[in-house]
Amino acid sequence: MRCPALTRAGTAAAGAAAAGLFLSGCAAGAEGVRTEGPARTGTAAGTATSVPSSPAAPTKVDAVALLKKDRNVSAAIRRDLKPCVGDEYPVDVSYGNLTGSTAPDVVVNVLTCGDAIGIGTYVYREEAAAKRYENVFVNEQPPVYAEISRGDLEVTRQVYGPGDPVSFPSGEDVITYRWAGGKFTEHERTHSDYSKTVEGADPSPAPEGG
Repeated sequence: MRCPALTRAGTAAAGAAAAGLFLSGCAAGAEGVRTEGPARTGTAAGTATSVPSSPAAPTKVDAVALLKKDRNVSAAIRRDLKPCVGDEYPVDVSYGNLTGSTAPDVVVNVLTCGDAIGIGTYVYREEAAAKRYENVFVNEQPPVYAEISRGDLEVTRQVYGPGDPVSFPSGEDVITYRWAGGKFTEHERTHSDYSKTVEGADPSPAPEGG
């Protein structure tokens, strides 16, 4: 599932100046990943036979605290990271196995309030011996959003061409990173061009006739 910030209808240009406008509630899910975000409802299928118990949930981290004390995070984002509504911060947090650590890795996406635009994405790896989390990936080139896909880090970025309206980028790049040698390296990159048909455009006028 893609974050609404990365769909054509909900995309807007964002820069460092937009770091103070955040929105909580955009959550990306991926196969085998635990994602924090809005409550979801659903029904689990069951049988009369015994069902294996689910894996233990990962220990939740204070993502906001991680970001605020992390010098790898830009000063603008750390300074302007504030709740949008009540105590709800504009961050999506996902847990999964990316680096082969014994503990789940943590992917944090920071969004804008007004438009849910991804303005920063970060990956934290637990250093068990030091009992702390280490930042092992940073991307602060908006609009950007990352998620865990089958053990890989998948980063999506909108692409704008000359004259593109902010709500209709020309396409998107999806970059897949894999952990090797103690760091993430690019494994695959795909580019998609969007149709030039403008959604919601006024229909062509009816032909004149007598």
